Amino acid sequence: MKKVLSIVAVAACLSVAFVSCGPSKEEIEATEKKKTDSIAAVEKAKQDSIAAADALAAQAKEAADAIEKAKADSTRVADSLAKAKPGKKK
Repeated sequence: MKKVLSIVAVAACLSVAFVSCGPSKEEIEATEKKKTDSIAAVEKAKQDSIAAADALAAQAKEAADAIEKAKADSTRVADSLAKAKPGKKK
């Protein structure tokens, strides 16, 4: 009987030690909060990156449009000068 009682006591002590070595409820919640905060930070960085890329693309399009307008204006001026009568001064 003494051996059985000793085995049960040792098993109980090991069970308590095993349970007490795990993380507490607060630690588990803190870990989950860190994980969700990290995911949110990555998503925000991703959205910021997409917004920056869109802004850069819009600037590039504006620059290309400005170049095309300048070419069209240059061509229009060259055509009007070619049509002007030679020898006529303003």
